[in-house]
Amino acid sequence: MIHPDTKLAYINEFIGHGVIATKLIPAGTITWVLDDLDMEFSPTHVRNMPEQQRKFIDIYSYRNFKGNYILCWDHSRFVNHSFNSNCLSTAYNCEVAIRNIYPGEQLTDDYGYLNVESSFKPIAEDSARDLVKPDDLLNFHEEWDGKLKVVFPLIN
Repeated sequence: MIHPDTKLAYINEFIGHGVIATKLIPAGTITWVLDDLDMEFSPTHVRNMPEQQRKFIDIYSYRNFKGNYILCWDHSRFVNHSFNSNCLSTAYNCEVAIRNIYPGEQLTDDYGYLNVESSFKPIAEDSARDLVKPDDLLNFHEEWDGKLKVVFPLIN
């Protein structure tokens, strides 16, 4: 479940939609939590779906630590990628704001920790990285954990 002080909004033609903060979301705020309405699909289940459903799962889901696909029921599935994301995922089935997120600003994730199956090139931004890769979690977990350690004491 996405934070209640957000809304789905059209960003632009290239990005499509994104999740926007409607109020200040302070660093250390839990911005998303896996809940009972989110759906989990095994890779076998997804392979056996009709093509249109597989495409939807490919676009709007992420893979958990078991390799299953998680499809969020609410607009959290529209959170976009950024190498300079303002939210990070935890091992506790939640995401946390790693800095203040201001009204009108997009909530963003680094898709590198979402167990992507193949590399892709996102929109260019000010980052040494230019590809999201399947092994990003192995290569950047220490950096991401460091950012989370700073804000964990702020979680209410």
